[in-house]
Amino acid sequence: MTQPSLIAHARNVDGDDPLAPFRSEFEIPAGPEGRPCVYLTGNSLGLMPRATRAAVAQELDDWARLGVEGHFHAAHPWFPYHEDLRAPLASLVGADEREVVAMGGLTTNLHLLMVSFYSPTRERPILMIEEGAFPSDRYAAASQVALHGFDPGTHLVRLRPRPGEYVLRTEDIVREIEIQGSRLALVMLGAVNYLTGQLLDMPAISRAAHRVGARCGWDCAHAAGNVPLRLHDCGADFGAWCSYKYLNAGPGATAGLFVHERHLGNRSLPRLAGWWGNDPASRFSMPESFVPVDRADAWAHSNPPILATAPLRVSLEMFSRAGIGPLRARSERLTGFLEREIRSIPGLTILTPPEPSARGCQLSLVLPGDARSTHQRLLARGFVCDFREPNVVRASPVPLYNSFEDVARFALALREECARG
Repeated sequence: MTQPSLIAHARNVDGDDPLAPFRSEFEIPAGPEGRPCVYLTGNSLGLMPRATRAAVAQELDDWARLGVEGHFHAAHPWFPYHEDLRAPLASLVGADEREVVAMGGLTTNLHLLMVSFYSPTRERPILMIEEGAFPSDRYAAASQVALHGFDPGTHLVRLRPRPGEYVLRTEDIVREIEIQGSRLALVMLGAVNYLTGQLLDMPAISRAAHRVGARCGWDCAHAAGNVPLRLHDCGADFGAWCSYKYLNAGPGATAGLFVHERHLGNRSLPRLAGWWGNDPASRFSMPESFVPVDRADAWAHSNPPILATAPLRVSLEMFSRAGIGPLRARSERLTGFLEREIRSIPGLTILTPPEPSARGCQLSLVLPGDARSTHQRLLARGFVCDFREPNVVRASPVPLYNSFEDVARFALALREECARG
């Protein structure tokens, strides 16, 4: 299509889209000429819902008005604050309410979960991750292996794509799990890879790990709020996620974790205990011994940071109204539209799998020529995407707030800038 006809087509699609009005509930940063930018970086930091400001202000007002009594008498009492988030979180990640808790930060939560689910022995020392895992996951996994007295160079197994390919094949992952067999203690992978945008086959990989007697956990940082998750049904032992990407809860916002119900009553699991993991009925009696509650709350250490959790309450309410199913359908249309409009750009390579079932909303693009300079020119024009070394630009049309017009404008700008080299 010509530029005017493509923009007109996108506007018509937006006009018929029942989820399009959610865009008006977000603050969209201004571009260089004062008009809203085209923001395609929700995979790094989601935009701020307009309601967030009032939600945080409410907590500040209650703190000012009530002081310590806010724990029980605030508009949203602070003592049970995280309990109100169980139902929407469980719905979003495909879990029972007992299996999820809003707490901590992503890497901290992964460490806490590995304390419980990575218990290597001389016979079974291996921890498996993907070679292209987010650096924090690699650091965390390597430090856990070393903490137990093993060698990360030997006992941290990293999955790699086949030569000349960009993403992992499920059959290759399963085969490597089978090869490691009785020496494998834990498989911990990213549900959606941060660099390529690939969505892994979580049920097949979880089953394969369990068949050889290993446990399986998932980093869902790029999956929660992006793709429908079925953490309970896929059999995962645990999962963890942040809430500042697709969950739009703001920088450093309260994260979350999942523990499968089969583990919730297991008192023999090793864990690092904290008082917020006790039964809330006896928490303030300050019992001498830690007795974990039979919920994912048992992994919590401290009371939730209210000012960092209030935005999550706002975001989860929006997801409850929109529904992850309709959002996923819209996401597939948005990302498919972007892919169709850019795949013919000379010299451009899309790392992300072409099958909608094997990706979220992100497309990872290797640009022709000087990719860094192209990225900088896009930013200067108000097209906000991000750059990853050595030459990858990531663009993520987020279904809660991006429009088809956003995608059309970005595709046209990318074509122009790639032609410049």
